[in-house]
Amino acid sequence: MSTTTFITGANKGLGFETARRLTAAGHTVLIGARDPGRGRKAAAEIGARFVQIDVTDDASVAAAAADVAAREGRVDLLINNAGIVGPMAPAAELNGEHATAVFDTNVTGIVRVTNAFLPLLRRSEAPSVVNVTSGLGSVALTLDPSRVESQVVAPLYTASKAAVTMLTTQYAKAITDVRFNGVDPGYTATDLNGHNGSQTVTEGTDAIVSLATEDPSSGTGRVIDRYGPLAW
Repeated sequence: MSTTTFITGANKGLGFETARRLTAAGHTVLIGARDPGRGRKAAAEIGARFVQIDVTDDASVAAAAADVAAREGRVDLLINNAGIVGPMAPAAELNGEHATAVFDTNVTGIVRVTNAFLPLLRRSEAPSVVNVTSGLGSVALTLDPSRVESQVVAPLYTASKAAVTMLTTQYAKAITDVRFNGVDPGYTATDLNGHNGSQTVTEGTDAIVSLATEDPSSGTGRVIDRYGPLAW
């Protein structure tokens, strides 16, 4: 029986490459995306199924979970990948509306999707959630002058990813019948950074695929990048 995997924000970038690689590995992949046109095109390209989902909308998330419940009946692996950078404005010009938008997608979106999909995950023999965080949310890395993370100033995005990491470890403690792990893709060339990253999307998905295909005995409450445990 193949692993049924649902990925948010999967019509492009890291989400799409993860979907492509896991489909090739034999997973039954569900591509979650807001835009039906882009989502269907991406799914058709790799032989996956498209499920419309807007992680900022409770009704959309509930409808996506109902769709999967009716079609696949369960989810073995949930990858919370959807995320936005937010406004590229000077820190002094950031306001509450900007913060709400970034956190609504990057953090609250994970809570919405996890809550809605938990009943489907609990139908799996080895349920797992992978949250895509970032080294930009690491205090250790952003204060290390030898790391590229220390050169980036993006208060809202970095704070949201710090929250994703803590959310992951807290879920792992609280929901012990499901594995929760976080992953830092690394500085990868995607739309999010204007394709300026030093890694390819394939390299950027190495750690995601590793968590997605590891043995269920590997543990919960971990945060890794493609080289191993992430400094926090």
